[in-house]
Amino acid sequence: MAQAFPFSAIVGQDEMKTAILIAAIDSGIGGVLVLGDRGTGKSTAVRGLAALLPRMKAVVGCRYGCDPADTGSRCTECAALKPAGTTPKTHLIPVPVVDLPLGATEDRVVGALDLERALSQGVKAFEPGLLAQAHRGFLYIDEVNLLEDHLVDLLIDVAASGENVVEREGLSVRHPARFVLVGSGNPEEGELRPQLLDRFGLSVEVKTPETLADRVEVVRRRDAFEQDRAAFVAQWQKADERITRQITAARKRLPEVVISDTMRERISTLCAALGTDGLRGDLTLLRAARAMAALDGDKAVADAHIRRVAAPALRHRLRRNPLDNAGSGTRVERAVSELLA
Repeated sequence: MAQAFPFSAIVGQDEMKTAILIAAIDSGIGGVLVLGDRGTGKSTAVRGLAALLPRMKAVVGCRYGCDPADTGSRCTECAALKPAGTTPKTHLIPVPVVDLPLGATEDRVVGALDLERALSQGVKAFEPGLLAQAHRGFLYIDEVNLLEDHLVDLLIDVAASGENVVEREGLSVRHPARFVLVGSGNPEEGELRPQLLDRFGLSVEVKTPETLADRVEVVRRRDAFEQDRAAFVAQWQKADERITRQITAARKRLPEVVISDTMRERISTLCAALGTDGLRGDLTLLRAARAMAALDGDKAVADAHIRRVAAPALRHRLRRNPLDNAGSGTRVERAVSELLA
């Protein structure tokens, strides 16, 4: 696999980097949507994520990388391990970061009949697809707003259930498919389906660097990476390892982070003031604020944590207001300033 640009070497784009780290700490937040100009480091940040993630325990020989500690979400093979109740053999594997290309067929995404085994051995066997490969990891879709409708429907179903069901060519297969969905795109090239947009926990906006110093630094670092990738990666290795330790510590700290009733009320008051649809915004903002506190090393959620994650958690859940020309992010920041003043 080609070396990815180090996550810690990305210049600026703090909101995007923070959102990705939060999703890595709490996968239940629902993924990250990154929208913005071309060439602003969207795919670079996602691919750099793979090097940051601590390795995870998986059942030896499992095609889906099942979690040995999660007995309620195992594939058929792992659930049938004998003797029942025993702990299966485990090993450490990298957290998968899987690309879903726009031109992928449905069979490539969900899995299909293994034709090689069917023709050579006469056996009907299942060949796992991209959803299986992404289990317990990240599924990345570049230009997600251009994804074909039938694939969007598939992703919505699997993201909601955490399970992939394949019934075709005489096969009937179910396997766990829980992943963090990360999408990137340019809004000028088309809008995202509302049903899929709602499945993203966080939405961030990225822009071309505005200052001359930032532009020069981006070009300098990218040029150094292209000239000698190994040396550049080694230069930023300690910084990346430091972020990995932060993620590991934050995951352990997350269940202990306290959210007071006052903070819960402020979160719901903010969502009500903005008129967000449904309660998913309240829940996402609560989880994101908790993950932010865990990342900062704090024991309880405070106003500062809510302030930092409010825009990513809520900007894509606002109804359009014909009387307010301000962007959704600006509307969220304005409401946060009024509430948390």
